[in-house]
This record gives sequence, structure tokens and C-alpha cells, in this order.
Amino acid sequence: MRAKLGAGIEDYLILGARNPPLAHRVLDAERRIGLLLPCNVVVRSIGPDTVLVEATDPQLMADLADAPGMKAVADEAGDRLHAAIDEITAG
Repeated sequence: MRAKLGAGIEDYLILGARNPPLAHRVLDAERRIGLLLPCNVVVRSIGPDTVLVEATDPQLMADLADAPGMKAVADEAGDRLHAAIDEITAG
């Protein structure tokens, strides 16, 4: 934003969390869910020595689609996101 708009904000990074096998399974369950992919994770500074890591709960995607097979994939994606965030925050 700074380079294109001259607007400054705190350190802010958007990461696309991709897992092709999970994406394939979810697209098999509901093709329209592609509108909500990829799952993003935001890492941002909220203080001099504090970083916040945020991710959307994949169950929200499953609830929106309400298609058979979505809950299992969303559960697995949620478990993976939680594990990744736990790994980051453990250090």
C-alpha cells in the first residue's frame, strides 16, 4: 500500500495457506467453494514486541456451502491451521 498509495500501516502480511489435496477434496464436495479459496492467514504487528496471527475458521466455509463432505475437510483444514499457529506461538 505504501508503494502504490503512499498509505502506511503497521507491518501486515497476508499468507495464502494452500494444500492441494484438501482443495481437491473440498472442490469434489462443492464446486462453488472455489470462490472462497485460498485460506488466508494474516500476520500483523500490534505492538513493539507483539505479533498477531489470525486465520478464518474453515468451518465457516463448510457452513456456507452446506454440502456433504465439507465438514470433514474443514475439520482437517482447521486442525492443520491450529497446529501451524500453535507452532508459531510456541516459540
